[in-house]
Amino acid sequence: MTQTWTIASARKALEEGQVSAVDLVSNAFSAIEREEGEGSRTFIRTFKNNAITQAAASDALRKMNVPQGPLAGIPISIKDLFDITGEVTTAGSRVLADTEPASKDAKVIENLRAAGAIFLGHTNMTEFAYSGLGINPHHGTPLNVWDRRIGRVPGGSSSGAAISVAENMAIAALGSDTGGSIRIPAAFNRLYGFKPSLDRHSMDGIFPLSSSLDTIGAIARSMECCRILDHVMAGLPVPEANIRPLAGMRFAILETIALDGLDVEVAGGFVRALEKMSQAGARLERVKIDAINRFSDIAELGSLAGPEAWHLHRDLISSDEADFDPRVASRIKAAQSISAADYIEMLALQRDMQERTHLATRNYDAVLLPSVAVVPPEIKPLLSSDDAYIETNLKVLRNTAIGNVLGVPAASIPVGGEDTAPVGMMVMGEMGQDALVQDIAQSIDMVLNAK
Repeated sequence: MTQTWTIASARKALEEGQVSAVDLVSNAFSAIEREEGEGSRTFIRTFKNNAITQAAASDALRKMNVPQGPLAGIPISIKDLFDITGEVTTAGSRVLADTEPASKDAKVIENLRAAGAIFLGHTNMTEFAYSGLGINPHHGTPLNVWDRRIGRVPGGSSSGAAISVAENMAIAALGSDTGGSIRIPAAFNRLYGFKPSLDRHSMDGIFPLSSSLDTIGAIARSMECCRILDHVMAGLPVPEANIRPLAGMRFAILETIALDGLDVEVAGGFVRALEKMSQAGARLERVKIDAINRFSDIAELGSLAGPEAWHLHRDLISSDEADFDPRVASRIKAAQSISAADYIEMLALQRDMQERTHLATRNYDAVLLPSVAVVPPEIKPLLSSDDAYIETNLKVLRNTAIGNVLGVPAASIPVGGEDTAPVGMMVMGEMGQDALVQDIAQSIDMVLNAK
């Protein structure tokens, strides 16, 4: 049976000589290259030779007792949005296939490299990160780990990131989150995902989608893994988790929009998680926050991502539309009709939503809601119907996108058993309180997923 690692367990095994970095990297590529596996749809390109060389160098330094960074020897996957020196960044698209290789690392990649991380390759994604489903007609769609006989979406846009971790092709994965692109695939694949506060990390060297919403973060097998990667990317020392008893902690259960139309499995998993928290002494209060309705007001005008994506891609669509995913191109083009006045109004609505929601939530330890309102949908019906694709995409993005418009840190942790549909609980905090949200999510997780 393939060994399942977290960053902490892999570091311990490396330090104790139970495994080498070359072993970890070689095992990762064995999973990637497995003929019957999802590797060919999970990775767009791999960096095998460089990865093995880096692993061997890390092992040599360890044998000489040379101090290394907190990610020394840890193999991670990188979403195809992040510049890596000498590699082409294509954002999951054919349109950028002939662009020049990156001349330098993205800033966060530079920080990860300095910490000793080993990069396995660029992972597959929704083209230009513009959907929460993870379907890609150019490179194929990696299948969700659940119900593989039927074939369900992996979640997007960081589809390959999630599957690389779920299938033991990587110990952790780097992704982006503009409307839920980390938390959705994390929730859909029983993994952990963390979206930081807006502007926590440098976006230098990262292919953008929406300057008002873009964030970057991690998908992994533990909140501790997400914490480590988040702090390293920010150029910060990694703090020890401050795990606290839930007894006496006060949580807001968001009723506005977030609980509408939940799948039965999602509602059941969320309620059971709340019951466990209550039994552990947490104070749970159902709250309606009128300011959250600004989210719907923004949606009626279009979306913040729409005009920003149109501004970014209009020249590419003009010259190379035939090479786009037609559904991505059509959604981007739809935003060309959004007026400057409506875009400015959406920005004003976003500010109002942020300010008023903060006033309503600041006295709670965190806000709780289901990460995604539905279980992972089947792929086939979405491929055959544009209407089904659009409707399902909106459902999948709805809850997570609230956190992006607010600009707040948010984690998704798995709830429910291995024999049920995958369900995630979202833990949202206040702007700039990223480490606190990580602490709280980890504290909740220890109650919900105690072995």
